[in-house]
Amino acid sequence: MSVGLRGERCIATEQYHRGALRILRPHYLDGTAQVCYVVVNPGGAYLGGDRYGIDVEVQPGARLLLTTQSATKIYRTPGSQAEQSTRIRLGAGASLESIPDQLIAYRGASYRQNTVVEMAASSSLVMAEVVTPGWSPDGALFGYDTVRLRTDISVDGRLVVLDNLQITPAGSSPVDGMAFLEHYTHLGSLLVVDQRVDAALVDELHDLLSPLDPDGQLGISLLAGPGLVVRALSNSTEPLNALIAAATDLLRARWHGQGPMNLRKY
Repeated sequence: MSVGLRGERCIATEQYHRGALRILRPHYLDGTAQVCYVVVNPGGAYLGGDRYGIDVEVQPGARLLLTTQSATKIYRTPGSQAEQSTRIRLGAGASLESIPDQLIAYRGASYRQNTVVEMAASSSLVMAEVVTPGWSPDGALFGYDTVRLRTDISVDGRLVVLDNLQITPAGSSPVDGMAFLEHYTHLGSLLVVDQRVDAALVDELHDLLSPLDPDGQLGISLLAGPGLVVRALSNSTEPLNALIAAATDLLRARWHGQGPMNLRKY
């Protein structure tokens, strides 16, 4: 998919899909030029041996909000993992907000996600991710085999962010929890690369998000991108979605004069 600015609106100048992943018609959620596209998997879940590729270009000056219709579910993958590879290119002054629903890994699931972003120094990137364990018959919290999420971000050809997260729960106890997740089961992340990010913005986000994090499992770090990363732990999806929504709404209001995000899925 390639999105460009035409007149007063952003539109898809190129669009193609094949196989299980589909793209719904464009939506305009407010009075700005930003276009919203929804990725759909009619098959309902990812299975062993599945390979998905997503290629997105946001042309200079264009703005895209990319989301999913529902949670991405990874079912058992005996003998072979499921994979998704995403390539994103952002032109000068372009903006991408990638706000998918949560990734749910079920018992016996193995999943690898690779995301490569090539962006101009004047472009803006906001990417969210929530990882949750799926239900298992024995009640174990971490029944999946492994989840690996790798994101490489280059600005004007220079690698500025390499985020490599791997969760492998083998041998984890439902009582004692797992490694750095401690007694928590859900992980939320928000990655922002934008030249307007500075220490003052990090402090403002911390003041905004801390009251939404009663367990104190929130961390915000300044990146050299320039950018920032937000990470939080929880035992359910809703608090993490609330944190991500509050942070993205602040950025949208500050940088684009937009109101709160409303994806209208329900």
